[in-house]
Amino acid sequence: MSSRFTQFILIAMALGIVMGTLVFNYLPDSRVEIAADVNLIAMLFLRLIKMIIAPLVFATLVGGIAHMGSGAKLGRIFAKTMGWFVSASFVSLLLGLVMVNLLQPGANFPGTLPDKAQSTGLPVSAFSIEKFLTHLIPTSIADAMAQNEILQIVVFAVFFAVALGAMPERSKPIMGLIDDLAHIMLKVTGYVMLFAPIAVWAAIMATVSKNGLAVLWKLIVFMGGFYVSLMILWSILVVVGFIVIGPRYSHLLRLIREPLMIAFSTASSEAAYPKTLEGLNKFGASSRISAFVLPLGYSFNLDGTMMYCTFASIFIAQTYHIEMSLATQLAMLATLMITSKGVAGVPRASLVVIASTLSQFGIPEAGLLMIMGIDTFLDMGRSATNVIGNSLATAVVAKWEGELKAEHELGPDEAVPSDAIAGDAVPAH
Repeated sequence: MSSRFTQFILIAMALGIVMGTLVFNYLPDSRVEIAADVNLIAMLFLRLIKMIIAPLVFATLVGGIAHMGSGAKLGRIFAKTMGWFVSASFVSLLLGLVMVNLLQPGANFPGTLPDKAQSTGLPVSAFSIEKFLTHLIPTSIADAMAQNEILQIVVFAVFFAVALGAMPERSKPIMGLIDDLAHIMLKVTGYVMLFAPIAVWAAIMATVSKNGLAVLWKLIVFMGGFYVSLMILWSILVVVGFIVIGPRYSHLLRLIREPLMIAFSTASSEAAYPKTLEGLNKFGASSRISAFVLPLGYSFNLDGTMMYCTFASIFIAQTYHIEMSLATQLAMLATLMITSKGVAGVPRASLVVIASTLSQFGIPEAGLLMIMGIDTFLDMGRSATNVIGNSLATAVVAKWEGELKAEHELGPDEAVPSDAIAGDAVPAH
């Protein structure tokens, strides 16, 4: 089924490109309306994903933490996880900085630059330490779930799970309910993912129908440089995966093919969350670890987005012929390291981060208008990279904690393990 599902996704992507191109070229008067109608299908799928994310994250995370045991273990896992996230973010930001200086995609930019006074309409004041800290703590878990605020759900789930672990006798009935809820949500996830190929076709077709493929040529140097940089980042992540995990890391890469394609084609790493979690469980990562690390990664470990922040920021400076010393660029990197962690849940987060950073370094925010038109095509690569980065982070932390099952312990056709919550029972075959 997995192989067929992958084929369906690839076919859907190809059909989307072909049909979208036909609409753009031969139905110019109707392409906007057709794109809107087709995009509705993709949006419905993303709403289905949002429907299951909150209960899935809550149930798997609470169950995983409650079975961890001591609070010291939770603290150790958290420290290792955040250490990895910070290191990966720094490497991604630095790579973007190095590549944009080597490739110089903004030098001799052939297009017309937007007026420096033009506004992008983005909430450039989205970040502050105060806003981040207040956003971190939910005023209501019901509201956090309704808004799909993953970071707030994680905070509440940690408190809730630690309390359950501290009251083992009283918590047994609730733990049974939590485990049952998690298994039910995994089943619901399976139903939702059946619609993924249709959503992939719709998302690709809508994007190409509205913009056409010719729009890419206007900024081909910028896009080409960015995707070359992404390939290098992918190579680094893969090499690190083989160094830390060993040859079996290739198995994980095969398992995350589907979430990779879903994230790429829908330009949403959130849409790939359920399949990524399933792939990690099949790989043998303890669900106690994957249920904890993966949700955190969606707020703190967006490797593709990190690299894009420095790449796009310096590109805009280059187009306006603004000279930036090495010290200034490193200061920008440090600023992006902080601000990028504070916009979890903000729509179009990468653009918001860049917009708020540009103003601090005297670079016209209006420069973003040049790349906003192709942002969806860029977001496809960013989202796929985020999936690779988060799956690697989860597998590495599981390896460090000794909670990565050996290859001989896994069945040849293993589905999501029966320990999807509680941990290390014999896998279901």
